[in-house]
Amino acid sequence: MATSALYACTKCNQRYPFEELSQGQQLCKECRIAHPIVKCTYCRSEFQQESKTNTICKKCAQNVKQFGTPKPCQYCNIIAAFIGTKCQRCTNSEKKYGPPQTCEQCKQQCAFDRKEEGRRKVDGKLLCWLCTLSYRRVLQKTKEQRKGFGSSNSSSLNEKDHHSRQHHHHHHNSSSITQSMDSGGTDNFILISQLKEEVMSLKRLLQQRDQTILEKDRKLTELKADFQYQESNMRVKMNNMEKAHKESMEQQQAKNRELMKQVAALSKGKKFDRTGSSLLLP
Repeated sequence: MATSALYACTKCNQRYPFEELSQGQQLCKECRIAHPIVKCTYCRSEFQQESKTNTICKKCAQNVKQFGTPKPCQYCNIIAAFIGTKCQRCTNSEKKYGPPQTCEQCKQQCAFDRKEEGRRKVDGKLLCWLCTLSYRRVLQKTKEQRKGFGSSNSSSLNEKDHHSRQHHHHHHNSSSITQSMDSGGTDNFILISQLKEEVMSLKRLLQQRDQTILEKDRKLTELKADFQYQESNMRVKMNNMEKAHKESMEQQQAKNRELMKQVAALSKGKKFDRTGSSLLLP
């Protein structure tokens, strides 16, 4: 009896039948649970989580070590501007496609016109990177739903058509209802995912603003403390100078008084000498 070939999981290297491994990275079920695909806190790109505490991708972790915490990008607001005011994705897109335009979904000035190649994937819309991702996810979900919807309804539709005399009329109505439900579902999905991304973007922006405010408060407190320290230092210096000045003035006045006494004593002596000498004359 021939055994089916086993393939190694790319994470734990244990062997499993090919259909049990994930399509993209060929991981077994345990590894898929232990290392799920998550979005990076900073650049929002998807990566495989090594541990629960690991919330940023390897590239961003490297950049944090090299350049410190990133700031929000001036175009897309994603907190991934490590160098300057723009994230690497927007910088590269600007070089390749020119200045950013308004995204048709989130209305931010961060969509780059990728012409035919990029627009074809999102039904010809001009979308930014985040909205493109959510739109494509929605399209994928809708396709899967349509498949499910079609297969589950095909038998019931056939039965109805079989029993109905107005075969053509009924079939036309059912298909148009399906179409409208599908298009409505797509629109709703797009709207929900768009709003989710928008909320995430705003949350990130608020978080960054809070961080900036806290940083400014800290600096202000430091400056106030420094100012108070300098002020008290100046007061002490001025008091000491005043004291020293007072003391030197008092010393000077004491010296002056002493000199005045000496002058008075000397002038008295001279007068006495003159009178004495005049009396001694013949």
